[in-house]
Amino acid sequence: MKKKGILLVIAVIMLLSCLPGCGGKAKDMNEKIKDIEFTVLGEDNLPEELKQIIEEKKEKEFKITYQDNDYIYICIGYGKQETGGYSITVNGLYMTGNAVYVDTNLIGPEAESRELYKAQEKESASYPYIVLKTEYFDKSVVFD
Repeated sequence: MKKKGILLVIAVIMLLSCLPGCGGKAKDMNEKIKDIEFTVLGEDNLPEELKQIIEEKKEKEFKITYQDNDYIYICIGYGKQETGGYSITVNGLYMTGNAVYVDTNLIGPEAESRELYKAQEKESASYPYIVLKTEYFDKSVVFD
């Protein structure tokens, strides 16, 4: 009985000594390896099937990927906005050991511009979205 208790203590000590090393590997997998080059595409340069998908989803926020040949299209939509004048910035597109991360922000018009947009058009809603085209990677895409 005493031997079993000692063996159990030794097994627990060995397991605990492994934990910091195991956690380090998971951390390494999420560290940035490199930035990814991309092209921002306008509606005219999108594959027809992707245009249709975006048209169906544009009313609400969406985050999708679309693969075509050797490329992946990363699409982020911000849903219906009451006016025009919005822009989208790409804060980062980079690869880690286990995924591709994309981070974007929607930038709205200043309050004065918003009122101008409303005055110019009766129906002034807009549907801001961005499509990033990059080479295909066999990794999942994580939207930040």
